[in-house]
Amino acid sequence: MSQSPLFSGGSELGNLAVTSGVLSDSWDVISALYREMNNAPSSDFLVRFKIDKRPNCNVIAFVTWPPCTKEHLQAVGAADFVSSSALKDTLPLFEFLCSKANPCFSINKLAVERFKSLRGVLPFLRSEISDSEPLIITGHGLGGSVASLFTLWLLSEINLSKTKRPLCVTFGSPLIGDEDLKAILQYSVWNSCFLHVVSAQDPLPRVLTSTHNSPSTESASRTNEYKPFGTFMLCSELGFTCFEDPEFILEFLKATYSEVSPHFLVDYKPVVEQLKLKVICEDTSWFSQPLLAGITVQVLATGLGQQPWQNIDINALIAKAEREFKSMIPMKTQVFDPSKELNDEKINMARMEWYKKASKHSGIGYYDRDKNQSFTSDQDVEKYKKTLTCYWEKLVDEVDKKPQKEGASFRTRWLFGGTNYRRMIEPLDIAAFYRDGHTGYLKGRPKHYKLLEQRLNNDGRPASNANINSKKKNVEANLTEDSCFWAHVEEARISCKLMLIRNSESSIVDLEGPHKSNLIAFEGYVLGLLRNYAVSPEIFLTKSSFMGWWKEYKEIIAKGIMGTFYSSPLTELMKTRRYSHYATGSLEFPEICMQ
Repeated sequence: MSQSPLFSGGSELGNLAVTSGVLSDSWDVISALYREMNNAPSSDFLVRFKIDKRPNCNVIAFVTWPPCTKEHLQAVGAADFVSSSALKDTLPLFEFLCSKANPCFSINKLAVERFKSLRGVLPFLRSEISDSEPLIITGHGLGGSVASLFTLWLLSEINLSKTKRPLCVTFGSPLIGDEDLKAILQYSVWNSCFLHVVSAQDPLPRVLTSTHNSPSTESASRTNEYKPFGTFMLCSELGFTCFEDPEFILEFLKATYSEVSPHFLVDYKPVVEQLKLKVICEDTSWFSQPLLAGITVQVLATGLGQQPWQNIDINALIAKAEREFKSMIPMKTQVFDPSKELNDEKINMARMEWYKKASKHSGIGYYDRDKNQSFTSDQDVEKYKKTLTCYWEKLVDEVDKKPQKEGASFRTRWLFGGTNYRRMIEPLDIAAFYRDGHTGYLKGRPKHYKLLEQRLNNDGRPASNANINSKKKNVEANLTEDSCFWAHVEEARISCKLMLIRNSESSIVDLEGPHKSNLIAFEGYVLGLLRNYAVSPEIFLTKSSFMGWWKEYKEIIAKGIMGTFYSSPLTELMKTRRYSHYATGSLEFPEICMQ
């Protein structure tokens, strides 16, 4: 959904992880794996995994041997990125994460190489996962980075509607992705699948918080920076605090890193044991305290400033947290939830259906009624229209930010409603556009309408499965399928007026001019819609703009501007008034050649 507010649901996840035994179960399996590796020969970060099927959950743990240290991450090339575009040929497992808003992202090269070494066993690991059992994916250090990548890959393989969502718990894991990966996951429910445990004494999660250059495999050299995603559980002897805001987490990790920090590998067993004994800092406590005091308690619970090698301006960091939280209060209180707002959207669409029917009974059609603003009630329609447009603009924007797989599922669920909205409301936007004297609506058509139409076209099937016979039976209730129909009508009327003006000003008429070809193209366009019963019969109401076009077009034909004895399938249909059969679904279309 929207950007996660500071101190929001993170502590709920942290409390659950501590009290349910998830942290202790995770570290127990990691410890067992290290014991198995203890006598193994040293290698270039060999990745090992262990599957532990416990009574309450299944655990898959990853570690590297030898364990990754601060010095390893500071080695030349260890902090390099590799872009998702560069991975298409060598490791095409993460393309599903790309979104329309973020088509490319970068991952730590060292983490990718370690994960790549597991590619051959991924099918086996997937086969060992039960869709009905809770799954914990965990890892320590660089093994935590592998665990994160494995979780991302797994999210593309499972059906979350039928499978429990996995939880990835890392201990002392380095950051693995850039701004674009953070942006993708930040707007995804997948973001809540990641809990990163960070000790106040552990430098490993902090090493990659400085600026690095992207690898030469990208089209152009650019500066990139590692960014966090998920929930960070920052632990100390005082307890723990969970943060979700990526900018604050990054600032915190930078502020608590020092080149002279300890070089030893942190054992998280004492950390996990202490967490059960300490008072957990609830992230709702600040509501009953002054804001600054509440934030101060949370920040100090991380152990900030307790380490002798830390040189930190605590007050500055607390002040920054306070500023960022205040700026995000509107987001916290006004988070966009499509499901919760769907009922209001349905009510407003029902109101618009009523408006459409009432307009038809007045003999004008809802497009022209709104364009003319003839009734006081038309002002209420503007309010409903704005509410609906605000809802769908937000929804389309949210979907564009989601990873491809999650976005695809989301788009399918909301496709029908979005199509009905577009077909009902865009004509009213077109009415306002031409009422205000503008021309060329299609050139500046609003983005969300174009994206909704693109979603329908990419879906590969119509919004309903109705065939032509079904459309004939229900033609009275049909919405015009092309929501830009009235824009084409208005442009055709403009062409008619310009041709009549030009004809009155000169005895020489350019019969091959653009306006003539535009009108001929418009005829073909309308006839195609009529043949497919893809347009509402309201266009034939006496006071409609379409009938206004026909009146002007008849005058052009009568003056010979379109050519001597000009005739076409559409003009014959209109002259003979056979269009009156359209509303009953009985209109036939004999083949008539254009002249």
